[in-house]
Amino acid sequence: MFAEKPIDLSRLGPEEREREILRIGIMAELDAINLYEQLAAIASDEIVKKAFLDIAREEKTHVGEFLELLLRHDAEQVKELEEGKEEVEELGG
Repeated sequence: MFAEKPIDLSRLGPEEREREILRIGIMAELDAINLYEQLAAIASDEIVKKAFLDIAREEKTHVGEFLELLLRHDAEQVKELEEGKEEVEELGG
């Protein structure tokens, strides 16, 4: 997890700043998913476990929201995601 912005966003232009804040949002949500799933794994109370897993699922939705917004702002990311998909398919996936 991180507590500070990884870069100085004030030096970026508006579109680049938009892409970066969306990536930071994705990173924060992924950190939250990992944390909540780890806490669920060690929780002894089933309701506590279920609550953490439910919240982790909500964070996954947030990742999807941020990713959709990022794809609207970054054509190169769209292209690279497609290339990554093709590479996995070539591996038999």
